[in-house]
Amino acid sequence: MDISRYKGKVPFVTTDQMREVDRAMIEDFHIELIQMMENAGRNLAQLARVRFLDKSPVNKKVLVLAGSGGNGGGALACARHLNNWGAEVNVFLSRPSDTLTPATFHQLETLHRMKVPISLPGAIPQLEGTDLIVDGIIGYSLSGPPQGPAAELIDWANQQGFPILALDVPSGIEATTGQVFDLAIRATATMTLALPKTGLQSPKAQTFVGELYLADIGVPSRLYAERQWSFQVGPIFAESDILRIDSASLNKTN
Repeated sequence: MDISRYKGKVPFVTTDQMREVDRAMIEDFHIELIQMMENAGRNLAQLARVRFLDKSPVNKKVLVLAGSGGNGGGALACARHLNNWGAEVNVFLSRPSDTLTPATFHQLETLHRMKVPISLPGAIPQLEGTDLIVDGIIGYSLSGPPQGPAAELIDWANQQGFPILALDVPSGIEATTGQVFDLAIRATATMTLALPKTGLQSPKAQTFVGELYLADIGVPSRLYAERQWSFQVGPIFAESDILRIDSASLNKTN
């Protein structure tokens, strides 16, 4: 799979705008959350394979950190694909399994049936030689600093020196403003979804985001056109499901 470098102007969206995209996907277009998770998870696994796992996950060790919401569900879907492709995957949850949203719990149940090792909140990984850590702890819905097991996993991940691939927004960064809390994932790369979040343009946040990629989750272009926003979104994924966002685009506004 080729990853194209996109040098055009990319619209950036706030948390409220992304919530509206998610709502419209489900209510107006009948594209369910689990479909979006599948698209996010497969693209995340593809990026992991190409960028971090030498194009072959076989026998590579991947640690997936997952929260209770949609971000965690996408990370769990990624875990399933990487496991299918031969990686040795271990999953660590930041929230109890009975607090997961239905679609995320569905992803977890599939991993249980596949016998993928899953550790509950409070467990700190004791693994050596990890090839990649996947951050799916907290997505764009972050409100306030990470706490409890989520904070512990973030702190642990940052201390390991292993490459970290974050989903949508590195955990611990506020998606709209780019505020970086005391505990925030310092990612090697971040794969954001649908459109980049405005907080990723913040100079301070950029040091935690690392390389920025943009992935298609199947948002119809008509959805954007029907919103009362000041930008239009063309067929930006015409060449690839995953785009590398040029650094110059980070300094362009909507």
